[in-house]
Amino acid sequence: MATHADFLAPNLYPWQYFAGPDPENPLRAGLLTRKDIFPDFIAALVWVNTVAQLAEKQDHHPDIDIRYNQVILHVSSHDAGGLTDRDYKFALAANAVFSEK
Repeated sequence: MATHADFLAPNLYPWQYFAGPDPENPLRAGLLTRKDIFPDFIAALVWVNTVAQLAEKQDHHPDIDIRYNQVILHVSSHDAGGLTDRDYKFALAANAVFSEK
């Protein structure tokens, strides 16, 4: 299982570590959150679709909140009740995909 220090690595910016418990799921502690702001709704949806493709490829699906031009991603391993290496790998992959755009 990944450690808290792993999630504070500089290469994970703009992801932020949230120790929890998750307000929507008190049984889940620890998650990574990323918030991005785009010029408009369509640009936000393009990012969401890109994240969806990545999630399918990794078989690891984040919670996604879309609010007009803002997209908030929450990633945590629900089956493990918190953060695992899968979350760290997903965050790094999302950063790589985002930087290509």
